[in-house]
Amino acid sequence: MSQHETLSQEQQQELLEKYDPEAGTRKLKGWIGWVVFIGLLSFSLFQLYTGVFGILTAQLQRSIHLGFALALIFLLFPARKKDKGKKHKPAWYDYILALASIAVGAYWPLMIDVLVMRVGRLTDLDFIIGLMAIILVLEATRRAVGMPITVIATLFLLYAIYGQHMPGFLAHRGLDLKRLVQTMFYTTEGILGTPLGVSSTFIFLFLLFGSFLVKTGVGQYFNDLALSIAGKSIGGPAKVAVFSSALQGTISGSSVANVVTSGSFTIPMMKKLGYKKEFAGGVEAAASTGGQLMPPVMGAAAFLMVEFIGGITYWEIAKAAAIPALLYFTGIWIMTHFEAKRVGLRGLTDEEMPNRKEVLSKIYLLLPIIGVMVLLMSGMSVIRAALWSIVITVGISAIRKETRITFKDAIDALVDGARTALGVASATAAAGIIVGVVTKTGLGLKLANGLLDLAGGAIIPTLMLTMLAALVLGMGSPTTANYVITSTIAAPAIILLGVPDLPAHLFVFYFGIIADITPPVALAAFAAAGVSGGDPIKTGVSASKLAIAAFIIPYMFVLSPELLMIDTTWYGVIWVVCTALAGMTAIGGGVIGFWFRRLNWFERIIAIVGGLLLIDPSGFTDIIGIVLFAVVVALQFIFKRDNTSKPQIA
Repeated sequence: MSQHETLSQEQQQELLEKYDPEAGTRKLKGWIGWVVFIGLLSFSLFQLYTGVFGILTAQLQRSIHLGFALALIFLLFPARKKDKGKKHKPAWYDYILALASIAVGAYWPLMIDVLVMRVGRLTDLDFIIGLMAIILVLEATRRAVGMPITVIATLFLLYAIYGQHMPGFLAHRGLDLKRLVQTMFYTTEGILGTPLGVSSTFIFLFLLFGSFLVKTGVGQYFNDLALSIAGKSIGGPAKVAVFSSALQGTISGSSVANVVTSGSFTIPMMKKLGYKKEFAGGVEAAASTGGQLMPPVMGAAAFLMVEFIGGITYWEIAKAAAIPALLYFTGIWIMTHFEAKRVGLRGLTDEEMPNRKEVLSKIYLLLPIIGVMVLLMSGMSVIRAALWSIVITVGISAIRKETRITFKDAIDALVDGARTALGVASATAAAGIIVGVVTKTGLGLKLANGLLDLAGGAIIPTLMLTMLAALVLGMGSPTTANYVITSTIAAPAIILLGVPDLPAHLFVFYFGIIADITPPVALAAFAAAGVSGGDPIKTGVSASKLAIAAFIIPYMFVLSPELLMIDTTWYGVIWVVCTALAGMTAIGGGVIGFWFRRLNWFERIIAIVGGLLLIDPSGFTDIIGIVLFAVVVALQFIFKRDNTSKPQIA
C-alpha cells in the first residue's frame, strides 16, 4: 500500500498524547532541554550501574529512583493537559516541585544512619519531607499517568485517616497524619514498597531492553514479518494486525502505544480491503491489548507478580501465561478469518506484499527476544537476564549496517528508556500508597470477606464480582498500577476460596488489562477509533467481542489450573491445547455467525456451548464438547447453502 495512507509520525504522536498520558511530554529546548537530557541519561546510568554492581539497600535504591522520576516528571509533564507537547519550558512552580523532588529523593541517602537509629520516631523535618513525598507522588502521578489512579490513591489515604467513621466491616481505628506519613515514607510498606522496588530494578532494565530493541528497527520488522506470513490469506491485513501486535507486545508495556504504532500501519490496510472502520479498529485494539498478556515481558506486571506471590520464579509465571495467551490470539485470529469469509474479503496481492527474501534475511532481529526467554528459562536472575538481553541486542544489531546501533543510538536508547520509565515509577509509587493503606488497616481481608459474603461463598459469583472490580479499577490505569490495585484488593477473595495464588493473580491481571478495551472507558479502543475514524464505543464493543477469549479463559484456568500447565504432564498439556484451540474455533464461528457457511441461530448456540466445554480441560466436558463440535461441522456439510457474500466496502 502507498505510504501516504499510513499515519504520519506527527499524527501518531498526537493520538498518543490524546489517549496515553505518559506520551504527552514537553518538547524542551535550550539549557533546560540539556538538563533534562542529562537527567534522563543519568537515571539510566544509575540503574545500569546498580544492576551490574549490585542493588543498593531497599530504601536507598527506591528513594533515588523516586527522586529521579519525580524531578524529571515535573520538568517534562505540564500541570494542565491542554499544554502537553506545546510549551517549550516548564512553569516557575515546576522548578520548585522538581527541586523539592530532589530533596525528597536525597533524604534517605543523606540521613540513612540517623533514620535507622531513630526507628519510628519522626522529627519535624522527617514529617515535612514525608508529607512532601506523598503530595509530590500524587501530583506527579496525575501528570504522568492520569486521574484514575491518583483519585484511588487519594481515597485510600482519606480512608486511612477517617476509617473510624466508615460503616460496617470497613471501619477501623484510623491513623493520625504522623503515623500515616511514617508508614508511607519511612517503611518499605508505602511509597518505598514492593511496587516501586520492582520498578527500580526489573522493570526499568526491561524497559531499557525494549528501548534498545526499538533502535534496531524491529517494530517495522514485526509488521513486515507479519505481512510475509499472513498477508496473502483471506482477510490478510487483519491477521497481520493480530500477529504484529502479539510481537509488539513483547517489547511494549502500553496498549495505547501498541495500537498507535502498529495500528497506523494495519488499520488503513484493513479499511482498504473492505473491513468496516469499527471492526478494523476493534481487531487492532484487541490484539494490541493482548500484547500485554504475551510472555516474556507481559506489560511488566509479571515482575510484580513474582514479588507479590513469593516462592515463584519469573519463568514459572511466563510459562503459565503461555497457553492463555495462545488461546487469546488464536481466538482473535479465528474470528477475523470467519469475518473475512462472511464478508468475502481477499488477501493482499503480490504488489502489496513486501519482499519475502529481504524480510527473512532480517530474521536475526528476533534473536534478542528468543535470547531473553532462554536466559529466563535457564534460571538466570531477572536482572542479569535483562542486562544480558541489552548486550545481545547491541551485538545482534551489528550484523547489518541498517540495523546497527551506533554510540548515538545507544545514548538515545538510554534516554528514551528512562523517559518511558517515568510513568511506571510514579504509578508504582502511587500503588505503594494503596498497598500501604491496605496493609496498615487490614482492608484487603475485609474487602475479600465482603466480596465472599456478597457472593454467598460460591466460587462463580465471587469470580464474577472480582472480574467487575478488576474491570472498574483497571479503567484508565496503566498495567503495573492496575495489577497492584487488583491483586491487593480483589485477588484475596479468590484465594480465600482455596484457589492457588498464581491462577488468582493471573485472573485479576487479565481483567485489569482487558479494561483497556471494555466500554465505556476503553482507552485502546478509543485510540484505535482515532486511527480508523470509526465510532469509539462501537470499536470498543467490537474489540470486546473479538477478545471474548479473555473473558472466558480466566474462569477456566481458575477452575482447571491445567491450562496454566500446573500439576499436569506433557501429553496432558498437548491435549489441553488441542481441545482448547478447537473450542476457540467453535466459539469464533458461533460469535461471528460463519464457519464453512453462514450459521443459523441454533447452530451458533451449539457452537458456542461446545466451544466453552472444549476449553474446560476436564475429561467429561471435553467429550461433550467434541460431540457438539462434530454436530456443528456435520450440519455445515449436510445442509449446504449458497452463502457467498459479495465484498462490502465500508
